[in-house]
Amino acid sequence: MARQPLSQAVKRFLPKSLLGRSLLIIVTPLILLQLVSAMIFFETHWDKVTLRLAKSVAGDVAAVVTLLRQFPDPENRVWISRLASRHMEFQLEFDEDRILPNKLAKPEGLLEEMLAASLTSFVSKPFTVDSRSLDRYVIIDIQLANGVLRVTTTRKRLFSSTTYVFVIWMVGTSLILFAVAMMFMRNQVKPIRRLANAADDFGKGRYLPDFKLEGATEVRQAAAAFIDMRDRIQRQINQRTDMLSGVSHDLRTPLTRMKLQLEMSSGDDSTDALKGDIAEMERMLEGYLAFARGEGGEKPVMTDLSALLQDVADRARRNNARIDLHTEGRIDLTLRPNGFGRCITNLVENANRYAEHISIRAGVRDDGVEIVIDDDGPGIPEDQREEVFRPFYRLETSRNPGTGGVGLGLSIAQDSVRTHGGEITLEDSPMGGLRARIRLPI
Repeated sequence: MARQPLSQAVKRFLPKSLLGRSLLIIVTPLILLQLVSAMIFFETHWDKVTLRLAKSVAGDVAAVVTLLRQFPDPENRVWISRLASRHMEFQLEFDEDRILPNKLAKPEGLLEEMLAASLTSFVSKPFTVDSRSLDRYVIIDIQLANGVLRVTTTRKRLFSSTTYVFVIWMVGTSLILFAVAMMFMRNQVKPIRRLANAADDFGKGRYLPDFKLEGATEVRQAAAAFIDMRDRIQRQINQRTDMLSGVSHDLRTPLTRMKLQLEMSSGDDSTDALKGDIAEMERMLEGYLAFARGEGGEKPVMTDLSALLQDVADRARRNNARIDLHTEGRIDLTLRPNGFGRCITNLVENANRYAEHISIRAGVRDDGVEIVIDDDGPGIPEDQREEVFRPFYRLETSRNPGTGGVGLGLSIAQDSVRTHGGEITLEDSPMGGLRARIRLPI
């Protein structure tokens, strides 16, 4: 298996939303800044402060060692111990019988290393540093001529709390900045979401009330352009509908006069043929107008899809169609009932024209509704399943309306499904014929 490119692997973990990506753009430099600041702090401030504190402790230890060397009598150790405890925070213990081992342990950690380096400079005697035996104290053993001096001091003298203060302020300010950035970015993304929802509703033919232009200048420009586009499209649809209504009226009038003239004339074979032609012209005209008119001015309403499919199936049965209908309970969906009913009717009539048995199934699948129409007819070749949705395209090339219609049934069905925000596909049916699968969003 080929290795996935690094860029694609990285994209899988990147946020998909605009809000997430915007926050990533803000947070990434913030994290890098904090890391750089922390590195600079620990490389300079931490080392310098620790070294200075260690030198201070080492200097006090050297002073104690000097006093003990100048006043070696045991009675002087008492006032030296009091002096060290009062002014240096030292606790002194002297063990005359003890000798430090020849091989001294190496200092571990920054604190011990800094203190050991300072003691080496101030005290030219063997010593050991232990910062692990006691939690709050550091033990320093120094080899003197007549014994071992143990100096116990608090960690406070060797440790600066500014480190924790710096980290707390750094993390705290970062969280505050992140919260403020998230709040502002949410307000900036909200108008974009509203615009996307408005475009989605308009594409699905839903009622679209006017919304205020909000957000940044670019978002306002996009929203204003969308409103202008919506108004132009709606105006063109209205103009087309009005024009087709006029064309329908103008064409029906001469056809009606022709029918009257033929009824009044003597009947013969030629007259019967003309009557058939006029009837076919009327049927074709209805099909053309239905395709061009689309959904017209019908408003979407909450519809019982199960009842709608039952009505379509009952009407088809009255035309001698053999239909098996199964719906998974009541399915309520926002539809244009007349337009969508015409869509299902066209699919059923197409199936009934070529097949003996028809099956309709409907149910809720994930976040949408799925309608499947199967038949046992000859089906449609796979390479022509996209072409049959084109207006006036017919598999039966003789153009005889009696055998293949006018070639608008599937076009009207697809237009209706897409107007409702769904998709229609043609597949092989388990019954041996064609399967029409419709998916509608809830």
